[in-house]
Amino acid sequence: MKRDMFHHPDWLLMDRGVYSEADAIARLVERTGRPSSELMGLFGAVRSSLRPKRDTVALIERLARQQVPLYCLSNMPASTFAYLKDSHAFWPHFRGIVISGEVQMMKPEPEIFEYLLRRYELTPGNTVFIDDLQPNVQAAKALGIHTVWFRDAAQCEKELDGLLG
Repeated sequence: MKRDMFHHPDWLLMDRGVYSEADAIARLVERTGRPSSELMGLFGAVRSSLRPKRDTVALIERLARQQVPLYCLSNMPASTFAYLKDSHAFWPHFRGIVISGEVQMMKPEPEIFEYLLRRYELTPGNTVFIDDLQPNVQAAKALGIHTVWFRDAAQCEKELDGLLG
């Protein structure tokens, strides 16, 4: 099931916004023969398993109190973002949010970084991109954006202090 769902190209196409969750489930039903109700439950379980890390939220809150302009750039389906936005209180700390499933572009493609910069009138040399995946960090760096490869909140905060100080 893992291969048929999470490691299948349809999962990335859902992240990109090409397929809705309903489309992805219908395609998964065809591939696996599993009932759609079961797969809808699985999708719900995946969504509810997405929990914020307390130390990362605390870092976001500290940066917001310091009036550091924060923006979110994430690869996820629009339906997952809608769920997360309703489930967590930290989203207002972001001055802007770009979700791959809403704009049909994905990290590490340069176009999504360029879109973020253009949409929010950000300058690459005055912007810091933080991500836990090296390919995304490298893509941002190639566009002249400062980067932090996130491994944990303490390490991230230390690197940000050097960049923002």
